Amino acid sequence: MFSFFKSKKNPADPAEAVDTPNAEPEESRPDESISFASKLKQSLARTRQNLGKQLSGLFGGGKIDEALYEELETILLTSDIGVNATHQLLENLRKQVKRDALTDAVQLKQVLQELLIAMLEPLAQPLDTTVQKPFVIMITGVNGVGKTTSIGKLAKYFQTQGKSVLLAAGDTFRAAAREQLIAWGERNNVTVIAPDSDPDKKSDPAAVIFDAVNSAKARGIDIVLADTAGRLTTQLHLMEEIKKVKRVIAKAMPDAPHEVLLVLDANTGQNAITQVKAFDEALHVTGLILTKLDGTAKGGVVAAIAGQYPQNPPALRFIGIGEGLDDLRPFDARAFVEAMFD
Repeated sequence: MFSFFKSKKNPADPAEAVDTPNAEPEESRPDESISFASKLKQSLARTRQNLGKQLSGLFGGGKIDEALYEELETILLTSDIGVNATHQLLENLRKQVKRDALTDAVQLKQVLQELLIAMLEPLAQPLDTTVQKPFVIMITGVNGVGKTTSIGKLAKYFQTQGKSVLLAAGDTFRAAAREQLIAWGERNNVTVIAPDSDPDKKSDPAAVIFDAVNSAKARGIDIVLADTAGRLTTQLHLMEEIKKVKRVIAKAMPDAPHEVLLVLDANTGQNAITQVKAFDEALHVTGLILTKLDGTAKGGVVAAIAGQYPQNPPALRFIGIGEGLDDLRPFDARAFVEAMFD
């Protein structure tokens, strides 16, 4: 019923490179010597043009009055920072202006930047995969957010930490999902547990992942990355099915999955909040991946997520800042905010 794929190729050899969907060829990827801060600033260029330049204009000088606060509110809301986060930032800004007796608008840029960093820092929670072996990560999200590509990049990230990885092709609905994940497995030189390629045989995604977890246990693998089919939150029968997938994983390993990662597309803006709520209700999401930040002016959605959960925000584990294999990075609140400002 299931197929095992193990690449014999050396992923460092350009001649053996796999033409993987949504991944840059080796020769076109950014120079690895580029610092994370520089790469992040490049990726958030559109967000910075939308938000940072407006703030620089607003904070160019002049008195701090209600008109300034109203204009700032408009800028924040139109940058997808969200109502809750905007109100929280404005309230804290007013308090600090009063406490520090600030009078000139030019003083507000650094203050707002530090307030935004403080808001986002609770989201920056590194993922600890050492607590279990294998550490099972279930990846979910709506259609088209980049789940499978994120899995390929996660595999590379964990390999750089010296971890062994196994991929489970649990997306048995999308026609190309199996082949795409196998290509990522070949690119990273890791094993992929996939359903039978016979189109007449319908594979159960829960069974595929169940088999993958058991295989990882037998092989002493460190991390299992389990792909699942994209689904709209309004498709109740599919949401019920993914609950079943999670239950079946727990049968293979009682405390698994150890992490449920929800992949969000930064281009969706405020709709990302709805997705977090729906998937959290169904699966108890433990972490987020925010993809495609390099292609949107809506980087403010990170603040919107923080503002929606002021007491117990979800962990933003990784952000996608480019198409390269190494462009999925752990979230750093200070670096992120500094890259947003002009």
